[in-house]
Amino acid sequence: MSVTAKIRFERPDFVLDAELALPAQSISVVFGVSGSGKTTLLRSLAGLESHTDNRIEVGGSVWQDNKRTIPTHLRKVGFVFQESRLFPHLKVAGNVRYGMKRNGQDPSGKYFERITRILDITDLLDRFPESLSGGEQQRVAIARALAIKPELLLLDEPLASLDLASKQKILPFISRIRNELKIPVIYVTHSLDEVVRIADWLILLDSGRVVAAGPVNEILTNPDIPLMFRYDASSVLEATVQERDIEHHLDFLTGDGYSLWVQSSDQPIGSAIRLSIAARDVSVTLSHAQDTSILNILPAVVESLSPDGESRTLVVLRIGSQLILARITSRSATLLKLEPGLAVFAQIKGVAVIS
Repeated sequence: MSVTAKIRFERPDFVLDAELALPAQSISVVFGVSGSGKTTLLRSLAGLESHTDNRIEVGGSVWQDNKRTIPTHLRKVGFVFQESRLFPHLKVAGNVRYGMKRNGQDPSGKYFERITRILDITDLLDRFPESLSGGEQQRVAIARALAIKPELLLLDEPLASLDLASKQKILPFISRIRNELKIPVIYVTHSLDEVVRIADWLILLDSGRVVAAGPVNEILTNPDIPLMFRYDASSVLEATVQERDIEHHLDFLTGDGYSLWVQSSDQPIGSAIRLSIAARDVSVTLSHAQDTSILNILPAVVESLSPDGESRTLVVLRIGSQLILARITSRSATLLKLEPGLAVFAQIKGVAVIS
């Protein structure tokens, strides 16, 4: 169920002018600084900011164009905000069932069991919101948004008020929603870590305009986009668990034209794994070192080099069909005579298994 939209929203001090074409059954992350228009974009998709020249289509159904506008309460859209906004007088079960009753569904049916299982809130059903942690409240809020069986789920910085541990615990549930319910999710954040962990598709928003959109790793490794030059710049890879070294607690993974050893994640053999490699954890050499503690030394080809401040260079490397980043000193780039097309080896000192 794909999402396409052309949205223009004007205020005296701000203009949002954005076009979207988002893939079906994916997590599309809208990334940008405060004031870039992220929340206004989501409110427009939900029909909370309505203008006659907008066009919004979800799964082939036109929600808005210059001839008609489906009101918010009739759009099959779930919306979760920074605050959980749960009903304090209702227990968790009542909060979730509230949305189902409004949608004419059986509040005791299999779908209720399904969404409470997906969000892992079955053990919380008899508790009131005030007794829940912030992370638990947000999981309940997401379950309530899913209760209407939405065709589109909008998440507006739902983890902004949570601590790091709570954020990392909740993010896998977002991926589970995509995988099990097969609905498009649009997730707003200004956290690059959240982008790396869950995004399939990345939209960069700046001053009300989409400056880049595409598959997440394509955007993260694009030297024409400032995101690549952040200190925490990373690349995202997908791989499959092939073997397990039980003695050393390592997994052997293969991707499209590359292989890696990573810390064991206890995922079954054959599982798909999402990896993050920080640019600062990759170095470059012209030959394959034999006497080194680094396990992952991969043949690579230099795609591009870009200055990163006065003393550093960001190198985009191709390994197999994927791109990764390496942040090295400019002196090293000069001494190695790096240039596009040169065959090298990427020494990867750290790989994070993120899902």
